[in-house]
Amino acid sequence: MSTTNVEKKSAEGISEEFKKATNYELTDHDIERANKILNIDLAARDQEQIGTANIDNIRSFAYACGSDNPLFCDPDYAAGTRWGSVIAPSMMAGIINRPLLGDPPTAEYKANTKSLFRGIHVFISGGEWTFYRPIFPGDTLYSFGGEDGIEVTPSEFAGRKVTRFHTDVKVNQRGEVVSTYRYRSILTERKTAREKGKYAAIEPAKYTDEDIAKIDAVYAQEEARGAQKRYWSDVQVGEAMTPGASGPLTVTDVVNFHGAGYGWVPYGLRSGRLWHKNRNRIAPFYVKDANGIPDVAQRLHWDSAWAQAIGNPMAYDYGVMRENYLFRYLTDWAGDDGWVVRQYDEIRKFNYMGDTQFISGEVVGKREENGRKLVDLKVTMTNQRGEETVRCEATVALPDHDGVLLLPEPSDDLKRRAAKMMARHWELLAQKRRG
Repeated sequence: MSTTNVEKKSAEGISEEFKKATNYELTDHDIERANKILNIDLAARDQEQIGTANIDNIRSFAYACGSDNPLFCDPDYAAGTRWGSVIAPSMMAGIINRPLLGDPPTAEYKANTKSLFRGIHVFISGGEWTFYRPIFPGDTLYSFGGEDGIEVTPSEFAGRKVTRFHTDVKVNQRGEVVSTYRYRSILTERKTAREKGKYAAIEPAKYTDEDIAKIDAVYAQEEARGAQKRYWSDVQVGEAMTPGASGPLTVTDVVNFHGAGYGWVPYGLRSGRLWHKNRNRIAPFYVKDANGIPDVAQRLHWDSAWAQAIGNPMAYDYGVMRENYLFRYLTDWAGDDGWVVRQYDEIRKFNYMGDTQFISGEVVGKREENGRKLVDLKVTMTNQRGEETVRCEATVALPDHDGVLLLPEPSDDLKRRAAKMMARHWELLAQKRRG
């Protein structure tokens, strides 16, 4: 199909409702307001689908990320590891949350966030995770944090763009900092992106049986290292990691990821009466489809007509899905006794329906820090078109032949902030229970 035909097809799939919903613009006023809400810790009051980890939802999440690592999925096997139990893939912290009680935001904060960047297309372009403690079955997670940076730059894709930085701090019921996640949100004007049509010429991937066989061959050599210990002193700088793969991406993958607990807050994917109530709560989030049915703007991840309305040729994944595939790759390499300390990733291109990601990595450094034995890794995702879609830098802590593994420690400031937020939570909870 030629570029002209693709653009014509996209235009035909855009209803007047679509066009109306994509005419919002980035304004200087909103950018000024966004700068006024930086570095304010707020309690996350959201109740995620999962509030407390258990062996079943841990396994379900691992499966949704394409991992059958027995450390996450097999309680009998995991009981024999250094952890003594199944533990969750550390990134599962991103979808576990019980409401944290805290002081409400000020009137000024509310005024500066009301309808902020309304109607502007937002996507996550990666971020940086730091993992401090395992998540065990029975652990409940709470979180706090907020916006802590903003940048305004020209955009090849959409005129100009705003990049917002947000940090979430995840804390368990014992008051321990489990992890932090500082992610980047890219805001672009849907109308401008649609009119530029930068990606309109990209066509859906097609596969022969031979193509699928090549992908199967990569999957066949993938395996979690598991109980086969990887010692720090045996790792060599420059050595390659076993190749990996993810894909071809299908709507089924997105459905599985949602089914495991992702994507239900703050907007919500709701059915029936709850769909009705949610539309009344956040009407702008619902945009009529070609049949006149109000549906979530979020559907660009499975509805290609809506994705085309904002300048993409077809539906595409959530960036966090690829972050989890990277984490799976890292934990497979590290084995049961290794610990992923840090994962920094940049999502550089969309992963469209039908795309396959081929994963490669290498050891780029070794060091000792505060008694911890660390290995630095560089990992890349490349699609079937030969385009680099994700860059990742990671740090893994490994034991040496003495078997000692030291986990990272949060800073004193981070511990203080977490203790303050949790103390206020328990205080408010006690007041609530007294009536």
